[in-house]
Amino acid sequence: MRMFKNIIVLMFTILLPAYLQAQPGFSPKQQRVQQAVVKMFEDLSNRDAVSLRLDCTPDVTFYEYGQDWNIDTLIAKAITGNKAANFKRANTFDFISTKVHHNMATVSYRLNSVITREGKRTTIQWLETVILIRQKKHWKVKHLHSTLLKKD
Repeated sequence: MRMFKNIIVLMFTILLPAYLQAQPGFSPKQQRVQQAVVKMFEDLSNRDAVSLRLDCTPDVTFYEYGQDWNIDTLIAKAITGNKAANFKRANTFDFISTKVHHNMATVSYRLNSVITREGKRTTIQWLETVILIRQKKHWKVKHLHSTLLKKD
């Protein structure tokens, strides 16, 4: 029994640092960059094209579903073409990495979105990387690359 306890303690001692390392703490600067990403998705959820344009650079690019989109394409597909009266989208983020270097930042995360449209609920998961540029003290999305992981 004592040997079993020693093995458990040893495994805990080995695995705990690896677990803690996998759960990064983000600095306030990194959190501000992450908040810019969250805000952009709030704009999409609220179908607010004006705010979406303000939260992105004018030449923003999106790689979605194997296609190269600009801001007009995203607005057409996600906002203008989305006429459902009872539309709701809730997003949750699992930030993996956030790196800030002067006026540029990169953010990688897992995005889980629960979308309700016309009474039908769909859950979609993506793995995404975003490049942001700081302009006039505001972080703006310059590029987003998205990989669809799961849709049900």
